[in-house]
Amino acid sequence: MADQEGATAVAEPDAASAPAPARDLPWVTYVLNDPVNLMSYVEFVFREYFGFTRAKARRLMLEVHEKGRSRVSTGTREQMETDVQAMHGYGLWAECRPADDGGGRS
Repeated sequence: MADQEGATAVAEPDAASAPAPARDLPWVTYVLNDPVNLMSYVEFVFREYFGFTRAKARRLMLEVHEKGRSRVSTGTREQMETDVQAMHGYGLWAECRPADDGGGRS
C-alpha cells in the first residue's frame, strides 16, 4: 500500500502476539556433578549461599550426585549469571540456561 508521497506503509506487529524478548524469559541455574567436591560440601554450599533448609539442600545435592545436575535457582539472566559465578567461587561446576531449554540433557 502506498501513501500520497509514494512511500510504502509497513504493518506493525501486534504486541500481544510478538514473542517476548529473551531478557524477559526466565533463566535457570544448574549445578553439575564434578569429581572433586564432597557431597557434604555441595550440601553446605547450597545451605550457605541459597539459604536452603538442610532437607532441601540434601535433596538437591543427591540430585546432582545421582542425575548429574540439579536446578538450584530460577530468575532473570543476570541473577542466574550471578548465581553461576558464586557457585564457581565455591569451586562447583554450574551453568545457566533459558528455562524452556530443558538443560540440554535428560
